[in-house]
Amino acid sequence: MLSQTEHTLSMTTDHQLPQVTEPRNPGMALDLDWVQRVQANTSAIERRAATLPARRSVKKQHQAAWLLRAVTCIDLTTLSGDDTNDRVARLCAKARQPVAPALLDALGMAPITTGAVCVYHEMIPAALRALEGSGIPVAAVSTGFPAGLSPFHLRIAEIEESVKAGAAEIDIVISRRHVLSGNWQALYDEMAAFRRACGEAHVKAILATGELGSLRNVARASMICMMAGADFIKTSTGKESVNATLPVTLVMIRAIRDFFERTGFRVGYKPAGGISKAKDAVSYMAMMKEELGDRWLQPDLFRFGASSLLNDIERQLEHHVTGNYSASYRHATS
Repeated sequence: MLSQTEHTLSMTTDHQLPQVTEPRNPGMALDLDWVQRVQANTSAIERRAATLPARRSVKKQHQAAWLLRAVTCIDLTTLSGDDTNDRVARLCAKARQPVAPALLDALGMAPITTGAVCVYHEMIPAALRALEGSGIPVAAVSTGFPAGLSPFHLRIAEIEESVKAGAAEIDIVISRRHVLSGNWQALYDEMAAFRRACGEAHVKAILATGELGSLRNVARASMICMMAGADFIKTSTGKESVNATLPVTLVMIRAIRDFFERTGFRVGYKPAGGISKAKDAVSYMAMMKEELGDRWLQPDLFRFGASSLLNDIERQLEHHVTGNYSASYRHATS
């Protein structure tokens, strides 16, 4: 059984997601003076990030509680060219029951779900059918994912089609060239147009941080997207050579903190790509807790973009309960 302390970090019985209680970020006018003041001390950021994994190691019941919370914050994802309706249905079944009931019983936990299921536009109907009645939202990648280089009117139309098909969340990709050339007005206008096209669907802005050239560019792009109304900022598509890292995470969540302190609106954060180990998930969550506080450890403000991460978390939970590691194939997600 989890103690009361650990239980505060795990999900309660009110587990259907997302639990959106925050007013949505409406965006603001572009403030180029603020953007130009945004800087990033790369060496200091890298030193700070490097200390975290060793300093914030959690064990036993504490680790189990953090991992259960991580499960509820996963956008369980399949973005492959060979996706099929059956594969998506299997993924959705895993999203509805991400941890074996016997493990949850041993931990004294009520049922939990993942935060969302993320798919290509063509797979939205299959995901909606498989998730019917679960309360789990469908997220769709859009705007010429992953490169974002299709014609602008088609990117807008793609968003609108995905919303019409029933996606509650849209993961868009920005035009990296606007960041690399410092054309902040163009990036702001693009993001604002994407936000309008999403309507009531929440929009996650994928920065593709591994292609932005510098941490300062990451910080400024983060701020521009929030000014233009992004509900989440997200590191990567998962298709770049460099995806989520702790230094990039530190830069982005400090931008989120600055935006909140100035506007009063909370924006969510989603690290994606390359996060496949339970211990890495804990490191990201520890950084969120230290920099932004417990409120940002809820699934309406924090998500992992992942597929294999859930596999390792379930193995770690089984080890916590039984003392043995199970074979990874026993926890396949699709």
